[in-house]
Amino acid sequence: MTVLRLGTRKSALALAQSHLIAEAIRAATGREVELVHVTTEGDVSRESLSSLGGTGVFVSALRDALIMGEIDVAVHSLKDLPTAELPELDLIAIPERADARDALVARDALTLETLPSGATVGTGSPRRAAQLKALRPDFDVVDIRGNVDTRVGLVESGRVDAVVLAKAGLFRLGRLDVITETIDPSVMLPAPGQGALAVEVVRDLADDDRHAPLRELDDAATRAAVTAERAVLSALEAGCSAPVGALGVVSELGFSEPELTLEALAASPDGSSVVRMSITAPLIEADAAGRQLAARLLDSGVPARSREHL
Repeated sequence: MTVLRLGTRKSALALAQSHLIAEAIRAATGREVELVHVTTEGDVSRESLSSLGGTGVFVSALRDALIMGEIDVAVHSLKDLPTAELPELDLIAIPERADARDALVARDALTLETLPSGATVGTGSPRRAAQLKALRPDFDVVDIRGNVDTRVGLVESGRVDAVVLAKAGLFRLGRLDVITETIDPSVMLPAPGQGALAVEVVRDLADDDRHAPLRELDDAATRAAVTAERAVLSALEAGCSAPVGALGVVSELGFSEPELTLEALAASPDGSSVVRMSITAPLIEADAAGRQLAARLLDSGVPARSREHL
């Protein structure tokens, strides 16, 4: 039986995520999986994500390797994946997502409420920065780069008072112990697709005997939720450098069909203006619901400075 070559970035988090998918593939198909390390632009550049163009810097090299036949399947953090589809590729599976919420890692077990005035909070995300500034205008929000250990180390060394990270990443790395507060979505909406992984293959091969079993990894509720979230992003023409957050939640309704509740926001980069709205729809209308909510956000006055970043 031919070994499946799974392309992955070399960071500790990417490898942890890819090992999870590799084990799931082995369990679902009985096929052996080999991890193939691929270096992306986002891995080698020290520039801020916004200056690099944001979306795509962590996935383009992986997608190129797929198209060129150097790997058989690629695993991405879904929030890093551009919303525009590539006709050559198929997003064959979106497994059940981990906790989508953001998490605070702060000195002295402090929280967003108890951090002192003027506290320095690090993040590489304009979305997080805008919401932090809206919540606490007194914070000194600073741009940071680096892997999870590097960012946590900034707190441990005293260079910043706190950092905000994705809880899913900390979970997958076994670092939940450093979290001082899991941030409720009512306080900070996560990035579209946060906590979810994307399994991608060449479209022409998606239904062959080697790749079709990968569809077993797909989780219908997660796919509906992230489809709606990413539709908001796509309709606003926003990349990850734009201050846009979205979260879809699927509710089981007994004998009725499950429903999707989608909440989204767009903010000015300085957090001085935030527009936040929600919508409920059947799962099969996830994409349409996301686009409808994006239209409502625009009609309700998405901050002008946010539009400049869309």
